Amino acid sequence: MSDDRCPGVLRPHQAADGAMVRVRVPGGQTTGAALARLGAVAERFGSGVLQLTSRASLQVRGLPEVPPVAFEDAVVEAGFLPSVTHERVRNLLCSPLTGLAGGHADLRLLVRALDEAVTAEPALASLSGRFLFGLDDGRGDVAALRPDLTYLARDAERGLLLVRNDRGREIPAHDAVAELVGLALDFASSAGPAGAWRVSDLTGWATGLTRLAPVSVPSPEPIPLGAVGAHASVAVPLGFLAPDQRHAVSEAAGDGAVVITPWRGLVLADGAKSLPTLTATGLVVDAGSPWTTISACVGAPWCTKGLIDTQSLVRSVAGMPAIWPRTHVSGCERRCGAPVNEHHRDLVAPTRDQLLDVATHALVTHG
Repeated sequence: MSDDRCPGVLRPHQAADGAMVRVRVPGGQTTGAALARLGAVAERFGSGVLQLTSRASLQVRGLPEVPPVAFEDAVVEAGFLPSVTHERVRNLLCSPLTGLAGGHADLRLLVRALDEAVTAEPALASLSGRFLFGLDDGRGDVAALRPDLTYLARDAERGLLLVRNDRGREIPAHDAVAELVGLALDFASSAGPAGAWRVSDLTGWATGLTRLAPVSVPSPEPIPLGAVGAHASVAVPLGFLAPDQRHAVSEAAGDGAVVITPWRGLVLADGAKSLPTLTATGLVVDAGSPWTTISACVGAPWCTKGLIDTQSLVRSVAGMPAIWPRTHVSGCERRCGAPVNEHHRDLVAPTRDQLLDVATHALVTHG
């Protein structure tokens, strides 16, 4: 396979708008204060916009071609780079509402424990930047995204150890971290010679593991928007968190928890009272909004591969009255940011009329 070019803080990607780095946020779990610190770094050295990813992490864009050491130091000081050797392998999804609302178990402590265990294993530094861990609190939201290795809680005491979401076995919750790390070590030792990035790239590895059997996982529960009890859940249009939006989020959350979701949204613990302020900046709480069903890659002029300005195209139609099925607009055949394991309309470099046809067809179908 080709070289794994997944970016990190110490391995920037050269985009048309400057260097871009990816800042891992395991489990999407951060705080308003930490988000403010990283936002200040983005404003000082880059464009100031924080881009949310489908892996619940953040990207800083518009940096100098060679980001200065001062930038790297500032990310460390902001609390987002605890490991230099393992920074690109700290890819971990967790149910965004775990410990806040619903679910069968509170997995927030497991996020930190798994992240620390992964970074403590020298051999795991060889994992691809694409390899993905998952922690699902039983609602099926993370398992549906098919991480390479997942712990799916059945209750507070037990759960399923999953490879992808096809095979697994039941384990005690207190063994989850050790079991996940053990399987990751086994994969890393096998993946190196084969040049495999993910479990799906290593034919036969999962089926060759002992004590694993075919399993079924629950149908995913979509994350609600708006007030979720005392908490706030908002969607970020196209995943671009502008400085004024980030200021509003940081001020509303303070030192409290902010969770980045894999669907490019944010959950603010105890933030329901701040929803009017958040929505005034353009953050979305209406489940019927086009911004909950339309996504796009970054596109031209920010990406050298982009054939069209995907962002401007989507923004030009999103405000029109229409029924939008799940749709992803890509600027080229790479289809960056497309939904994983989710039925959607897949458009590559469409014209405006072609994009509008999607909504027109849906309107006829539902009419």
